[in-house]
Amino acid sequence: MRVIGLMSGTSLDGIDAALIDIDGTAQDVQWSLRAFVDVPFSTAQRSAIHDAIAHGSAERLCRINADLGEWLADAAARVVATAGLRLEDVDLIGSHGQTLWHIPPVADHRGATLQLGCAATIAERTGISVVSDFRSRDVAAYGQGAPLVPWADRLLFAHADHARVLINIGGMANLTWVPPRGEAADVLAFDTGPGNALIDAAIEAATGGERIYDQDGAMARAGIVDEAVLASLLQHAFFQAPPPRSTGREVFGRAFVQDLIHRSAQRTGKSEAEAAGGLVATLSELTARTIADALLAFVPAHTVAEAVVTGGGARNTFLMERLASLLHPMPVIGGSDVGIDGDAKEAIVFGALAWAHVRGIPGNIPTATGSSGPRVLGSMTPGRNKGH
Repeated sequence: MRVIGLMSGTSLDGIDAALIDIDGTAQDVQWSLRAFVDVPFSTAQRSAIHDAIAHGSAERLCRINADLGEWLADAAARVVATAGLRLEDVDLIGSHGQTLWHIPPVADHRGATLQLGCAATIAERTGISVVSDFRSRDVAAYGQGAPLVPWADRLLFAHADHARVLINIGGMANLTWVPPRGEAADVLAFDTGPGNALIDAAIEAATGGERIYDQDGAMARAGIVDEAVLASLLQHAFFQAPPPRSTGREVFGRAFVQDLIHRSAQRTGKSEAEAAGGLVATLSELTARTIADALLAFVPAHTVAEAVVTGGGARNTFLMERLASLLHPMPVIGGSDVGIDGDAKEAIVFGALAWAHVRGIPGNIPTATGSSGPRVLGSMTPGRNKGH
């Protein structure tokens, strides 16, 4: 099958679209990446999503759902054009959509999750059948609904000879411990906490919106970690919770950073922009520390040959250096070092999950999400090609 995977992550930086060829079974899959594009969000698009998250009236949510559908359909058309193909040459689209809100389960109360990006719009614009809303079925089965990458991490990226940890640093960060290919051991996966989201919010506040991320970690490298603030942040209840666990911008987002900025400005007498700039090093250290702490606390380190980092955070050289230091002597490498396109990885995963849906293959791992059992994930919206 020829499948497009669409991913709009918690970094809110744009839409990733990957076109893959995939075939095989749940135990043995063959796949290749045919094309990949990254379509950045404009300032207006990012603001619309942020506004919907922060002030989500029914009207705003209705509008952003339709708009996201149009933007996702455009990304699908772009990746097909990049591959030199026609939309008619594609069998299926898997669209993660944009997470607007995520509520993990607590005690005896089930969770809830909301990913928007109108699948009917994508199917209408492209003519291709769309599998979407992957998280809801796992959540309905009393799971976290996240992370969903572990099933594909094992299927697509397991090493033949040794176990590895796959770390993805997007807006949030998650990790997957993957046993060697063919071994029966359970995959271990969970969210570690914030990835780029807090850092990006501080950068945006410090520069008045002129910059939206810390290029190469330059501001963090030039700053000083406030150990007292870091120690306080590390006491957050999320970091004390064992897996399975998941989180998002509703916990670690703009409001979280604005509160830190406000308190820092009051304490130091600096402007809020200066206070925001002063927090970048501390928030970068928080991201690195919580990833490393979670790995060392829950993953048997002696079983890990390497930690492979993907996502936007892999391009932050300061973050990568801090992870290498905190995890030494475990090698910390980028996805490209082992043949994994770190930018395309999550879009590839949701293409694979769409393929699994039409093959009737469960795409969740209950030990990772806490669900009551394996489930086929996603909902089908038929296109003019009628699905497969």
